[in-house]
This record gives sequence, C-alpha cells and structure tokens, in this order.
Amino acid sequence: MRLFVALSLPENLRWQLQLLCSGLPDVRWVPPENFHITLRFIGDVDGGVVEDIDAALAGIRAPGFRLQLAGVGHFGSGGKVRSLWAGVAREPALQHLHDKIESAVVRAGLEPDGQKFTPHVTLARPKGVKLPKLPDFLARHSLFRSEPFEVTHFTLYSSFLSHSGAIYQAERSYELSRM
Repeated sequence: MRLFVALSLPENLRWQLQLLCSGLPDVRWVPPENFHITLRFIGDVDGGVVEDIDAALAGIRAPGFRLQLAGVGHFGSGGKVRSLWAGVAREPALQHLHDKIESAVVRAGLEPDGQKFTPHVTLARPKGVKLPKLPDFLARHSLFRSEPFEVTHFTLYSSFLSHSGAIYQAERSYELSRM
C-alpha cells in the first residue's frame, strides 16, 4: 500500500485554489479533491508496517492551529519544473506537527525522510516541456493569500496511481487537541 500523511483542506479553499489553475498550457492540473498539504510521504509498505505506522500516528499529541496559504512557486530549476504549488505561511505549530509525525514514522521502522520540509499544495505538474509562460503565472498569482483556516486533524492517505492520475483515499484521521 502506498501511503502519505497530510492535512486536508476545507472545501471553500479547494475551490479558491482551483481558480489559480489556468493559464499554463502543457501542465497537468491537480483536481481540487486531491489538494492537500503533505506532512510525510511514506511510500509503499506492507500490512504489518501499516499497522505500526497507524499505532505510532495515533499516539501523537499536538494542539490544533490555524494556517494560511500564501503565494505560489515551483520546484525544479534550469527549465525543468517538477511542480507548481501554492505556499503555506510560516506557522511554528505546523513544523511542530511535522516533526512529531516524522518521529512517529521513524519509530514505526521507516528511514528518516532526510528532505527539508517545505509545506505547500501542489497545483500542477508539467508534462515534461518548458513553460515559457511560467514567469507570468507566478507574477500574476504572487500575492495570493487564503483566509486562515483551522487545522483540527491530520490524515493517513493511501494513493493509487492510475492512467488519469493519482486517486487518494483517507485511511484514518487523527484528531489534534482543541486550541
């Protein structure tokens, strides 16, 4: 089973993000139902490890908090853009939750992630071509800001790859303590 841990987004924010998803040819836009903030990509694991991960995540105690999306950007360089994203405004509670999830997953037997945590919502993935209109897209949406939203839980998702894109299924949600 292919897994990741993420924050789901409120429905109104998903539709607000969808309004950003235009104006660039040769990209595969992420459907609104797949918008999320990844806290930890886990990858393919078998059933016994899934149970260990679930138990470790269920033991996390952290407070809820508010988040705001801010700005747009991309990963990749030298004309090789891997993804376009909406950023997340800095929030120490988000980093704290990420660190707790990382520790829990490592305690469950997985290797440490080893990558810097850069919270974001993936909006699109290029189809392997250069994007000459990318600077215009980034400039047009640079001032994007969402309303702050409450983060009350995090979710373990499974991911199934299909010819039309990824299909995500929430496997279990873990509540955060009330603010």
